Amino acid sequence: MINQLDIHEYFNPMVYPMLILMLPFELGVLPTIILSFILGISVDAFSNTFGLHASSAMLIGYLRPTILNYIKPRDGFDISLLPSIQDMGVSWFLGYAVLFLAIHHLWFFSLEILKFDLLLILAKTICSMLFSLALIILLQYILYTPSKK
Repeated sequence: MINQLDIHEYFNPMVYPMLILMLPFELGVLPTIILSFILGISVDAFSNTFGLHASSAMLIGYLRPTILNYIKPRDGFDISLLPSIQDMGVSWFLGYAVLFLAIHHLWFFSLEILKFDLLLILAKTICSMLFSLALIILLQYILYTPSKK
């Protein structure tokens, strides 16, 4: 698995949040949380992380519909499109992904470290988030094609 890459203490790539980010726009809070929990607990089972991924995934799953409501266009989202680079554009997707990856990684590393070491938490969050974002963007271009309008 990609999260088992031992690059450096500060670089912990996590690409599974992309699956939560790519859920359809119209999906409600409860289904998003349930799918996030299933995804997170699956990653925990293979990573031996005892709920860290589940809680982080559920947090972004819970926040996703609310934040999407704030960043939606005036006319709303076109439900035939996915929240991808190809459908929404690079700048929109980067802002969307950076926000959710920052929340996810900050929560994850705060729980992982379990002490108030702000510099260590921020360093791990920023380094891992940038590495994860690069992998997610790469996967966006490899796996997703524009939705048909």
